[in-house]
Amino acid sequence: MLLALDVGNTNTVLGIYRLEDEKPELIAHWRVTTHRAQTVDEYGVFFVNLFEMHGMSPSQVHHIIIASVVPPVDSTLRQVCEQYFNVQPMFVEPGIKTGMQMRIDNPTELGADRLCDCVAAYELYGGPCIVVDFGTATKFEVISEKGEYLGGAIAPGLGLSADALFARAAKLSRVEIKRPPKAIGTNTITHLQSGLYFGYIGLVDGILERILAETAGKPRIIATGGLARMIAPDSRHIHEINDMLTIEGLRILWERNQNALPRGKTR
Repeated sequence: MLLALDVGNTNTVLGIYRLEDEKPELIAHWRVTTHRAQTVDEYGVFFVNLFEMHGMSPSQVHHIIIASVVPPVDSTLRQVCEQYFNVQPMFVEPGIKTGMQMRIDNPTELGADRLCDCVAAYELYGGPCIVVDFGTATKFEVISEKGEYLGGAIAPGLGLSADALFARAAKLSRVEIKRPPKAIGTNTITHLQSGLYFGYIGLVDGILERILAETAGKPRIIATGGLARMIAPDSRHIHEINDMLTIEGLRILWERNQNALPRGKTR
C-alpha cells in the first residue's frame, strides 16, 4: 500500500492507496489537526491507531510520499515513517520528477501542496484549468492547455480573515463561520456571518474573474481543501469540487518517480 501525507499549516490529510490492482485505489483517508510540537512517538501511536481502527496494519504500507508546507514537522514525520512503518519516505521537494513545465520566475518557491494540486488537476481534468485550494491560505493555480504551470495567486484563508477580525475588534465576539440564510443580517451574529461568508465569496470570484480575463480558452475550475464544500457552491465560476485533489497529486507524483532517485526515495 501507499501512504500519502498532505501536511498543511492547519490540517494534515492522510490517504491510503491499494497498489495491487492495475489502477491504485484510495481505500481510506483522514483529515487531522497538524501539531507542530508532537513527538515522534505521539505521531506514531496516533497513526497506528488510525490504521487499526480501520482494520489495517502499518506493516501493510510499503511506500510513503509526503507534501509538507510545515518544515518543523518534516524531520519528525521522517522518523515516524522509518520507525513505525519501516519505510523511508519520499518528500515532494526540488528535484522530484513532476512531468509539468513551470512558467514562473522561481519554480523552487512553489509549495509542495500547490504542485500536487496542479499535477492532479491536469491529469484528471485536462487543460486549461484553474485550481482553488481552500486551506489556511487560499491558493489559485493556473495550468495551460499544454499542461504548463503559468502561475497563480495566494490570499488569506477564510479562517485567517475571521481570526484577524475577532482579534482586532474588541466588541465583536467570535461566531461560527457558515452561510447565513440571507445577506442582510438581523443581529450581530448574522451580520458577521454575512460579511465573512459572502465577502469571501466576493474575494474568490473577484480573483477568478481577473485570472479568467488573462487566461486563454475556457478553463475548468476545480475547488479543493478543507473549506471547499462550504464556499464553492456559491461561487459563480467553480465547476467541480474534489476533496482528494492534493492526495491524488501525491499518488501521481509517486508513480512518476518510481524510476527516479530523488532524496528520500522509497524502498
